[in-house]
Amino acid sequence: MRLDLDNLPSDVGLLHQLVRDMAGVVSSRNDEIERLQAIIKKLQRMQFGRRSEQLDSDQFALGLEDVDTDIGTAQEKIAQTDPVRSLRPHRTSLPDHLPREEVLLDIDDSGCTGCGGVVHKIGESQSEMLDWVPATLKVIRITRPKYACRACGKVTQMAAPERVIAGGLATPALLAQVLVAKYCDHLPLYRQSQMFARHGVDLARSTLAGWVGGACWWLEALHERLGDELFASRYLFADDTPVPVLDPGRGKTKTGRLWVYARDERPWGGPAPPAAMFMFEPDRRAERPLAHLKDFKGVVHVDGYAGFERLTAGGNIVLAACWAHTRRKFHDLEQATGSPVAAETLRRIADIYAVEAKARGQSPEQRLQWRRTVSAPAVKALKVWLESQLVQIPQNGGLADAIRYALGRWKGLTRFLDDGHIELDTNTVERAIRPVALGRKNHLFAGSDGGGHRWAVIASLIETAKLNGVEPYAWLCDVLTRMVDSHPVNRLDELMPWNWIAHQPNPTQVQ
Repeated sequence: MRLDLDNLPSDVGLLHQLVRDMAGVVSSRNDEIERLQAIIKKLQRMQFGRRSEQLDSDQFALGLEDVDTDIGTAQEKIAQTDPVRSLRPHRTSLPDHLPREEVLLDIDDSGCTGCGGVVHKIGESQSEMLDWVPATLKVIRITRPKYACRACGKVTQMAAPERVIAGGLATPALLAQVLVAKYCDHLPLYRQSQMFARHGVDLARSTLAGWVGGACWWLEALHERLGDELFASRYLFADDTPVPVLDPGRGKTKTGRLWVYARDERPWGGPAPPAAMFMFEPDRRAERPLAHLKDFKGVVHVDGYAGFERLTAGGNIVLAACWAHTRRKFHDLEQATGSPVAAETLRRIADIYAVEAKARGQSPEQRLQWRRTVSAPAVKALKVWLESQLVQIPQNGGLADAIRYALGRWKGLTRFLDDGHIELDTNTVERAIRPVALGRKNHLFAGSDGGGHRWAVIASLIETAKLNGVEPYAWLCDVLTRMVDSHPVNRLDELMPWNWIAHQPNPTQVQ
């Protein structure tokens, strides 16, 4: 209900009752907003728990969306009954790079509505609203006049422009849209075909698939250059995730793997830009990371997969174990059995993470000093605690397995105490993998091993762009345009997201 402020009742008693009713409505809705906000805070506090599978990440996001929607509904109801509150600004400023459309709302004449006198301008009020311009398709018609010499008959004509897809209709902009929609926004090609059909353009799924394959051919070199850049680092994060792949011979799917390697030096102020590299393989054999990292020298942050242990055989690679995976073992036990030993272990690990949070962003030397001063005693005490508990509990139970898992990886778990560059866990690479999980749900499976490889190529480039704050569509569109215009292969570094954005006059960034 919105009050008509120009026609309020004159009866004092009725006005008092009206005020009391409004106060009651506002109070109840404020209570509802506070309740919903408390739910959000509780969910946010579970963010670390989410890493330990307290709450699936998709369910977490969906829950927040619904609660935020409830809050928005309650706030709008308050705005309808409280005109004063509805006028209060509660928006952040909109980005400067967006185009502006000016709308002027002026009075009809210069006469005062109160007394009829002459008015003069004393200022103005400005506000902004965010509008949406639907995507549109257009046809670029290329005309190339022909000229003939009257003397010799020679015909002259401008050469046809190079196309990304030989003989294809798609411009680099359209190809970039299809790639980003499939591999960043996780829209399968058949759904994109339906979307184009709503615009009156019939683009079969097979046509779109051919475009994706052709675009990936151009981007292969950039993917390889990204791998060269990444594997020249000294600190990496490694993990893998399953990808169902269609196996026509058996009439069902097989399980391939996307092996992922990530770099992020931002927690200790390193100079190298963040990056993620996906590589498709048909299986999870230990030979895969051995081949990928054959020239790598340095520290690799890994989970508990036993195949990673073979990386250390040559003496060039050192493994840093993951505290988050270790914690997860005890969390599952505590949730299932209420074990006080598991609960105490969780509390001690949380203390180690709390110290690390305070050191985040400092230089490696400062982080190392902080860790040796504060974290090392806590880690040492935790090991003594685990060893003392292990001899007092049944050796064939889940708690004993969790303790042995931790103690068996203790050397890797404590490497962060000797090197300020090392992180506590593999969360960096797990964040890079997370979009693949959503894509896996929407795509259902890759159509072939080649499809898995294309997924790896585009996922690497898009995720690296996002890590560097680059909007993937704008970047891919420009990269494909430059490549088709014969960008020199020895200048591929110019196209890397971290170099590309530095040369854009008005770059569009993502968070």
